[in-house]
Amino acid sequence: MSNAKTSGGSQRTQTVVYSVNGSWVAYAHAFFAYSAFFAALIVGCWLHYHKIVKNASFGYPDEWFPSVSATIGDRYPERSLFQVLIAVTSGPRFLLLALNYFICAENGPLLATIGVVCGIMRTFTCGGWVYITSTDDHDWHDIFMIAYILLTIPWTVCMSVLSPKGSIVRRGRTWTAIAFFSTLVPLVYWFIQHKVHVRPGAYSIYAYFEWALILLDVGFDTWSVVDFADIEITIGSGILVKKIVPIESKKIDSKIDLKVVSTSSSFSFLPFAAHVVNSFTFWSVLSALFLAVWYFPLWHMGISGYEAAIVTYFVPHFLLAVPHLKSFLASYPLVTRVLAVLFGIGAYKIEEPEHKLLSISIGTAFSVVSLASESSAASSDPQTLKEYAVAQVLGLMATSVFKYMCFSNNPIWPVMHKENGGYNEIGIFVCLVGALFTPKYSTASKPVEKRSSLLLSALGFGGYFFSLQYLLGDSSTLIMWAWDGYPITGPTPVTGALFHFGAFAGGILAASKLNPQTFTSVFYNILVGGVSAFVLYYFPGWVGYAGSCSYTFYLASISPLVWRIISGHNPAAFFTLSFFFTIVISLASVWIVAYAFVPGGFLLRERTDIVLGTSFLMVLVGVWQNTSVQVKKTTGSIVKNSLTFIAVLLALATAVTFNRTPVGEFTPYNPSSGSFTAGIWCVHFGLDNDMWSSETRMLNLLRDAQVDIVGLLETDTQRLIGGNRDFSQTIAHELGMYADYGPGPNKHTWGAVLLSKFPILRSTHHLMPSPVGELAPAIHATLDIYGEEVDVVVFHSGQEEDEEDRRLQSLKLAEIMGSSDRPLVLLSYLVTEPLQGNYNTYVSEASGMHDIDSTDWDRWCEYILFRDVKKVAYARISRSTITDTELQIAKFKLLTEDEKNNFDEDLIYGNHFIDEEDVPEELRMPQMFRGDGVRDHRYHVFDEPRYFAQSR
Repeated sequence: MSNAKTSGGSQRTQTVVYSVNGSWVAYAHAFFAYSAFFAALIVGCWLHYHKIVKNASFGYPDEWFPSVSATIGDRYPERSLFQVLIAVTSGPRFLLLALNYFICAENGPLLATIGVVCGIMRTFTCGGWVYITSTDDHDWHDIFMIAYILLTIPWTVCMSVLSPKGSIVRRGRTWTAIAFFSTLVPLVYWFIQHKVHVRPGAYSIYAYFEWALILLDVGFDTWSVVDFADIEITIGSGILVKKIVPIESKKIDSKIDLKVVSTSSSFSFLPFAAHVVNSFTFWSVLSALFLAVWYFPLWHMGISGYEAAIVTYFVPHFLLAVPHLKSFLASYPLVTRVLAVLFGIGAYKIEEPEHKLLSISIGTAFSVVSLASESSAASSDPQTLKEYAVAQVLGLMATSVFKYMCFSNNPIWPVMHKENGGYNEIGIFVCLVGALFTPKYSTASKPVEKRSSLLLSALGFGGYFFSLQYLLGDSSTLIMWAWDGYPITGPTPVTGALFHFGAFAGGILAASKLNPQTFTSVFYNILVGGVSAFVLYYFPGWVGYAGSCSYTFYLASISPLVWRIISGHNPAAFFTLSFFFTIVISLASVWIVAYAFVPGGFLLRERTDIVLGTSFLMVLVGVWQNTSVQVKKTTGSIVKNSLTFIAVLLALATAVTFNRTPVGEFTPYNPSSGSFTAGIWCVHFGLDNDMWSSETRMLNLLRDAQVDIVGLLETDTQRLIGGNRDFSQTIAHELGMYADYGPGPNKHTWGAVLLSKFPILRSTHHLMPSPVGELAPAIHATLDIYGEEVDVVVFHSGQEEDEEDRRLQSLKLAEIMGSSDRPLVLLSYLVTEPLQGNYNTYVSEASGMHDIDSTDWDRWCEYILFRDVKKVAYARISRSTITDTELQIAKFKLLTEDEKNNFDEDLIYGNHFIDEEDVPEELRMPQMFRGDGVRDHRYHVFDEPRYFAQSR
């Protein structure tokens, strides 16, 4: 507690929310400034050494050391890394200027004013040469640089003169300034040797002095550490107090209080906001870990060994068993928060997937340690812990809203970058600001009586944590649970999102306003929690989705109650056990669909009911560990702060809804020709070969190939290992297509999606016979193509090892296709060789289907079959590094009445190849994929499309 006078002169006791010594401002300035330059130097030498030491006259080995300009301005990613860190430096920089002015103003107000004005102008000119590099505009870069050096003169003089006489600060600043300006002499000399005399190696020597200037420049301001050591910056209830404590060596006789009075009597928004931002970072990093781990078994087709990275969820909590380390983490929470951002969110800068996973794992370790340390430190005060718990679910809601804005991708995931819709640099900046303002809690907390079993409490917290990740990580996850095809009888990712966010917000407000004891009743937990879980699992459409919204409200509302079970337990033991249980139930949620590839998978095969039911029972255990908790009446600040964030998030979600709502009907690529192009593509869960989210590259290829109807396979990413995302949303929105997600994540398949520029009139989802292996999904849809009903079937056959499964599936699919009396196109992944085995069931009298090109002997999995439509062309397009499977496309036309009445089966279904010159221009395949193609996409196998005879 600290006492401070209000503006009216009265005394008022203030609660200290956050307190930091002023010297940390100077330390932060030095840390980020030096980090910006030397991180760029290290990365530059690592990635582009020979390029950044090269100048207009010489290269390596004549030149061996890079100049500052070449390091920070010429190459990516060092340029971006430097600019981001310099941007972060601006906060401590302006604080440093303000504090220096307050200190120096007593000794000379006019000189202090001149100094700070020059300091501010100097900061802006620094921004000039930082963000306008010599590569961008050499003249303006030099102008800003010269202005910066000139403004350094009055800045250093004023600060040195106004420093206390005889003090170490004055001596240090004076000698640092002398060294700085003395270094300019050899700097100019060697620049002349390089520019005028064109001397080999001169530029490298010049670079030594240039880097010395950086060291001295930042070093001059770092002397403020000594001055600021006597300043305490405290954020209290309504007042920001900066205290300058008198020091004998400075012979200051009075204490100066600098006060900023808030209009609120309880100013707690800043620490609450920091917690929300940190929570946003936390959930982003943790969800990214599962997504990054999933990349490796995809390419190994089984356990890869990299799955061991998930131990970073619970192993780091052992650190809290070390008393001094536990005290340090509680006193300086910003340390682990900053490291979580740099390693977790900053991992997007790493190209190699293995190294990226390592970085994300380190970020996850720091994230979970931060959560455990802060929760434990806050647990001694019920109100503080309640506010912390509410901030955590608010941060989760924020990630869901921003994913909704970015079509279910988290814009700061390390699998995102600028080219595929990422906002990583902005995310790093915002998350670092939140990390730097992380409030710390007193390490001298009063002991809390342990009220519950450690094992049961950890079980409850672990189950609750899993439920938040599993179900609330994205607004469209539970929508896909309720999705049942066309005609639409339930929510879509657009029409259902606001209901989800409304339920989420309602639960958070209930948690903020009501006493946690309110939510311990059997009636509330069974009726609202248990019945909601039952309804969302067993019912499709709006009924099932109503259950999901109710369950969302339930999970959000009990957050403070569940967080209370932390109190009284050893944090190392509690969080290690909790996150162990989280990992166990998380793996169970993977086993239900990956049973064919994991040990003991048959035990959980297709048992979402077990996973959902078990997680709910775990949550109940946690809730009922708290039946004796008594909490004082909630302060209005928690409700007010929560409502502020909720209002912003709901406003953003509403705006996104308007933006994402389609207007009008979608148009096929070549309506005048009466043709349509259909394609099949196995897209490997939307991660490309280099672990980048691939939907942007996918839609670009589909657009260039002018695909009107496409079946995408391996698409069910609405689960933890997929990042709880749906990349088909981006493709459908950008290309203007109707979307059928197919069997949802609660149907235990690897997914199948149908996208169509033609209206989808009806669709049925099938789970094909799979007594042994993985479930095979199929979508049977009826489309309105130019006024005629045409059926399209999208199908993914079971894996190669399960021969009987594939035989049964071929019989079932032949039955489905044979039962339709409409024209039909099959877009499929059949796992069979042409003209052999099950191929002859798919292409048979029972199905009535024919191969688009029976002479194409090279296929193994992807096939396009058709019936009662006229084939125009067929092509295979290489996938580049998007996935491991090519895109196959076929162009069709509807049969004319004459062709239907005088049906020539041989002409319609046979392989009568013709030259492209004999095909009308509007019916030809895109020319851009000929030869070398574009972006490594080209016609391959045939090197060009195959065309078929069009008329009798």
